[in-house]
Amino acid sequence: MNIIIVGDGKVGAALAAQLSTEGHDVTIIDSNPLVLSQSAEQFDVMAVTGNGASMATLREAGVERAEVLIAATSRDELNLLTCLTAKKLGAKHTIARIRNPEYSDQLIAMREELGLSLTVNPEQAAAHEAYQLLQFPSFLKRESFTRGRVEIVAIPVDEHSKLDGIPLTKLYDIARVNVLVCAVEREDGIHIPGGSFVLHAGDTLFVTAALQDLALLVKNLGLVEHKVKSLLIIGGSRIAFYLAKRCLDSGIAVKIIERDHERCVKLVESLPRATVIEGDGSRQDVLDAEGLRSFDAVITLTGMDEENLVLSMLASHLGVGKVITKINRIEYYDVFRKVGIGSVISPKGLCCANIVRYVRAMSSAAGIDSVISLHSIIDGQVEALEFLVGSETRHQREKLMDIPLKSGILIACITHQGRTIIPKGDSSFTAGDTMIVVTAEGRIINDLDAIFAD
Repeated sequence: MNIIIVGDGKVGAALAAQLSTEGHDVTIIDSNPLVLSQSAEQFDVMAVTGNGASMATLREAGVERAEVLIAATSRDELNLLTCLTAKKLGAKHTIARIRNPEYSDQLIAMREELGLSLTVNPEQAAAHEAYQLLQFPSFLKRESFTRGRVEIVAIPVDEHSKLDGIPLTKLYDIARVNVLVCAVEREDGIHIPGGSFVLHAGDTLFVTAALQDLALLVKNLGLVEHKVKSLLIIGGSRIAFYLAKRCLDSGIAVKIIERDHERCVKLVESLPRATVIEGDGSRQDVLDAEGLRSFDAVITLTGMDEENLVLSMLASHLGVGKVITKINRIEYYDVFRKVGIGSVISPKGLCCANIVRYVRAMSSAAGIDSVISLHSIIDGQVEALEFLVGSETRHQREKLMDIPLKSGILIACITHQGRTIIPKGDSSFTAGDTMIVVTAEGRIINDLDAIFAD
């Protein structure tokens, strides 16, 4: 597809890299010629210098031929105007990054008038992911499918784990619920394991399970699971606002440390049930005074990745049960996660993933099967995709053991008439089912028939 990206910041550059890799014709618009030249050299993209909201600039970029325009500048109003103008000039679909929570109601009420196909809010997405992790603190990561009924969760294996030294064929004997290990991250790389694969301390498992089985899975695996009743947020950003509001509504006590006076005042006004402390959350004496080690969970939301890392390491060292670290630079994600500080969230990474998921679904819309959702896991090295099985999909009603799949592909779950099936060799699928497919080895799958080897 022809795709135009307006804004060549971190999100725009990440989108350009991903979408050009997937074979799309990408054009980037930005007012900074130096940044544009760097992206044009690094990625296989076209570059247009100018104001992305200008009709002249959009026409120069070929907006009338664009299937998708993505407005990803740092200014909400500019993104909205860009999408409105692009739609007027003939762009088929427009996507806007909108960060201000005050615009939420308007976007819902005026989506058609603004010509928006999709809006993404990185901070809101990050807050949602953090809140999900607080519900099951033992999990390093959670990804939801089939409207929240199925999840892929990341579980660490430590030296005291019941799973250390266990082959996957014996997993049910310990877990006592139907789950499927769809990927294992190990020091030597990523594995899409078979039944004979033996787990070891230091592994991170990515497990597919029904939502209602997660609590029992945690219990049977002997994972330490303390319910989060108190949360310390270091940094009073928009993510802090979204997350604190959800936590307070669910009965979790929240304390926020923020150094900016005006921001503290706004947080007090908008979150009257939260405790807001004006202070430098990067200083250990401040954290000690506010009782850092007494909290069930800590999330570091300052504007500096390095500061977030150090603060998270401190919280982990002091024995805080759940630590979540926010990062801005997507390229640091893998490094941060391997430090062993708990869970890592990236607003920009989530923003990119949501947009790529939408574009991938559009790419398959003309085909038989369509991508319902897409999640990138293990730093983009593995993808989990949810497909709707179409009437023309091949191999329907055949046993999975008899279906040839391409290498690096695993069918992780089938949902049939609302019933979740963790597949076995004699399982099958039919039209109307949804199917979760896990892919590795850099495979890009746009439709369900592409997973078959014949």
